[in-house]
Amino acid sequence: MRTFCGVLIVVWACIAGSLPAFGVEAVPIGVARVDITPDHPVRLVGYASRTSESEGVAERIWAKALAIGGDAGEGPAVLVMVENCGVPATMTRDVANRLAARHGVKRERLAVCSTHIHTGPWLTDFLPLHTLTGIPPEHHSHMEQYTKRLGDLLVEVVEKALAARKPATLSWAQGTVGFAMNRRPIKDGRCPGLGVNPDGPVDHSLPMLRVTDAEGKLVAVVLNYACHCTTLGGDQNKIHGDWTGSAQKFIEADNPGCMAMICIGCGGDANPEPRGKWEMTDPHGQVVADEVNRLLAGPFKPVSPKVTARLRDIKIPFETLPTHEEFEKRVAAADDPKASSSVKRWADHARAMLERMDRGPLETAIDYQVTTWTFGDDLAMVFLPGEVVVDYALRLKKELDGSRLWVTAYANDVPCYIVSRRVLDEGGYEPDTSMIGYGRPARLSPTVEDQIIETVKSLIPPAFAPR
Repeated sequence: MRTFCGVLIVVWACIAGSLPAFGVEAVPIGVARVDITPDHPVRLVGYASRTSESEGVAERIWAKALAIGGDAGEGPAVLVMVENCGVPATMTRDVANRLAARHGVKRERLAVCSTHIHTGPWLTDFLPLHTLTGIPPEHHSHMEQYTKRLGDLLVEVVEKALAARKPATLSWAQGTVGFAMNRRPIKDGRCPGLGVNPDGPVDHSLPMLRVTDAEGKLVAVVLNYACHCTTLGGDQNKIHGDWTGSAQKFIEADNPGCMAMICIGCGGDANPEPRGKWEMTDPHGQVVADEVNRLLAGPFKPVSPKVTARLRDIKIPFETLPTHEEFEKRVAAADDPKASSSVKRWADHARAMLERMDRGPLETAIDYQVTTWTFGDDLAMVFLPGEVVVDYALRLKKELDGSRLWVTAYANDVPCYIVSRRVLDEGGYEPDTSMIGYGRPARLSPTVEDQIIETVKSLIPPAFAPR
């Protein structure tokens, strides 16, 4: 009798894992995808060393959307995933305005999240100085052509998701994968350059949101992992979705009828390892797909479909800006016949800053938009713009209830690296050199970390305080 009861328990657990969460309200939920692969050559972004347009398509890239909720009350919450390096605030704002006018989607209830692939099309208004040789007019024309088309496609994918809404339920689980590695080696307290740091901080959590329809069929999964999409290097010049593209491909093949979406967490200082070759993308993707299949066996925690969205605009300041004279000295330093490539890059950056100063004062801060979604008391999602380093997620998970917290970076804008005090103290690419490509006048202020953390905490309800 005991054996028979044990078998019944196991069978019921397996069945329950495939059914809608008991007691969770079904609401209209829709999913959609559109192919965003360009039909013409275009400059790829992510590595300044590239000088030519794309040389074909290794794998097609996509935008996908998940719309949660009906049109009554606050209206739907819409999560958009874009397979590219970064969607600038100008595009997010344009898409948001069109969706508000046509469908009443509120700004705080739209999140546009990039997978940050380094083998995707370069958009105008993103990484304006991330080139060693400049951008020829023909290349820039193709960038503008694709940028306009992508904006239209992002509106289209949201409209398709809104039109596809049917009763469904939400639940979530959390797993782990381990291929992300901190990329900032430290020597005498400083970061001399990018590499590998097996002892550096990382976030290996893999939260997964599950969508099931009224019959218990799997409709979609949304994942988050804190790791750069830099399996492929600057010598690869074909369009490809990197490890996130491979993972979605495998998940959808294993689960017919399911749409997979992957967003990136606070992985600004983490790279996938190993990396550098085409054949390394699929193994990383397979690791994610295997963990998804393990999680799909259950158990799951129910998630309330009642989304409370909050948004706050802040300004995150730079440190003291260089003076006009200091920029001129950087330009002059490049005239030395023995000037290094680094000195020449800083000189190019200084020239651009001097041109801006001729038109008016330089910016002293970045417009920064913090967004939070809370699903009742079950789950809190945080959406942060930029290439956010891991310290933000680790600190938020400590100062809030980390067991119910999901932090996404590269959301709604990618203005630059969003570094912590630790990374500022260590120096290196993320706090300093990267500001050349992003066209920013100086590194961020050490006050930024506390400012962003406190803003997030002010938007999250008290129910998510640490337990």
